[in-house]
Amino acid sequence: MYLFVEIVYFCAMKKVNLLQPYEIVYLNTNQCPLDVHGHSFFELLYILSGSGTQNINGNVFGYRKGDFFLITPKDHHAFDVETKTEFFIVRFHENHINSDALSSESAKRLKFILNNADKYCGCILKNKTDIQLIRPIVEAILNENEKTDLYDKEFIRQLVNTLIIIAARNLSLSLPETINNYSDSRIMEIIHYIHSNIHNPEKLIAKNISSSFSISELYLGRYFKKHTGVLLQQYIINYKLSMIESRLLYSDMRINEIANEFGFTDESHLYKLFKKYRGLSPGSFRLVQNKSEEKKD
Repeated sequence: MYLFVEIVYFCAMKKVNLLQPYEIVYLNTNQCPLDVHGHSFFELLYILSGSGTQNINGNVFGYRKGDFFLITPKDHHAFDVETKTEFFIVRFHENHINSDALSSESAKRLKFILNNADKYCGCILKNKTDIQLIRPIVEAILNENEKTDLYDKEFIRQLVNTLIIIAARNLSLSLPETINNYSDSRIMEIIHYIHSNIHNPEKLIAKNISSSFSISELYLGRYFKKHTGVLLQQYIINYKLSMIESRLLYSDMRINEIANEFGFTDESHLYKLFKKYRGLSPGSFRLVQNKSEEKKD
C-alpha cells in the first residue's frame, strides 16, 4: 500500500523537519502541493506520472514522468503542477548514510557528492542504465512500505540506500574527477556558480566570474586548472554540451528552444558549437541516439 500525505501538510510549512532517519512519501495531486520551502534533510523526488515545473533556488525547469531530483538542506524549492502528478519522495538525514553498509571513505565521498554536486538543471539522471533501474526500485518500495515484517523493513532500507547511491553516481558526472571532499571550498563555489548560470553566457565570461569571486582573471584561470585539471572555458563548454545532450536525448524540446534556453544568439550558433565538439549536428545526434536505443529495445 502507498503512504498518502495531505496537501495541506506541505502548504502550511516553510521549514520542514524529519524526526526519523528516512521517510517514504507518496503524493498524487492535480494541485500545487508545495509552497516554496526548505527543510533540514535531503529529498529524492521521482515523478511517477504527470508534468509541471519545479523551482530550485530561483532556477525554474520543467518536470515530467521519469524525472529524478535531489533537494539538499541548503535548498528552497516548490512545484507548480500542470497535469495531475504522482510524486514519490524519499526524505533522509545525512547521518542515514552510515559506514555499516559502505567503507568510511565511500560514505564520506557519498556525503560530499550529495552536498556539492549540481542539481540546477533539472533531472539528475545522466546514466542511461539508471534511467531503466529507478522506476522498478520505486515501485518495489511503495509495494513493501506498509508491511510490518522486520525483513520487509530491512528490504526497504536497502532499496532506499540503492536510490541514494544511484543519485550520487549520476550527480558525480557533473563534477570534475579531481574534485573531492578535500577540495578547496572556493573551487566548489566557482563550480556551483558555473552550473547555476549555465543558461546565462554573459555571467560565464571570465572577467565576470573573477569579479564575482574577487580574484584576478589571470589567477582564476590558473586556479581553476590546478584544482580541476581542465581549462575554465573548456569546462563551461563541456558542461553546457552535456546539458544540451540531455535535452536532446530525454526531452522533446525543439532545437531552437534548446538554443534559447542556453542563451545562444540563434539556432545556428548552437549548431556550430555542437558540430565542432560532437562531430554531428544536434538533430543528427538526437536521431542517431534514438535509433541506437530502438535497436536495444
